[in-house]
Amino acid sequence: MRIIPSRFNPASGFADFWNEIRRPQPYRWPILFVSALPAAFMVWWGMNSTVYGEPERPTIEYITDLDPARSDAEIMAENRANQEIKDLRAAEEARIAEEKRNMYKALGKASGMDVEAIERKAAAERAAEEAAAQKRRAQAAAGAGQ
Repeated sequence: MRIIPSRFNPASGFADFWNEIRRPQPYRWPILFVSALPAAFMVWWGMNSTVYGEPERPTIEYITDLDPARSDAEIMAENRANQEIKDLRAAEEARIAEEKRNMYKALGKASGMDVEAIERKAAAERAAEEAAAQKRRAQAAAGAGQ
């Protein structure tokens, strides 16, 4: 099988380039430098550009801890038990908060502060916060009922 010679042969092009670059002329290095600039710029630009791919699609996992065949009575019993635990935690948090207030009162008395005035101010702030919370709950309930 005969290989057809091509006029786009890279070997002859490289040989021609080598003959020209070896020939002594005053501007061969600046010409080579300027000729290499476009390729160097394209490589620099390609290395500095950032392309983000599409994020991986999330997988959905369902919680399977609860038995799907539970009856309504079992669900209500579990809700009551959870509510009891929540009430016990709230009562413990209230007890700890009261204990902290008593400790700060004792520290204030030992420091010579007017703890009764401070307590009245704190009680007024707590009452205002509770009233604002009740107002927000009422507005939310009114908005949900519409």
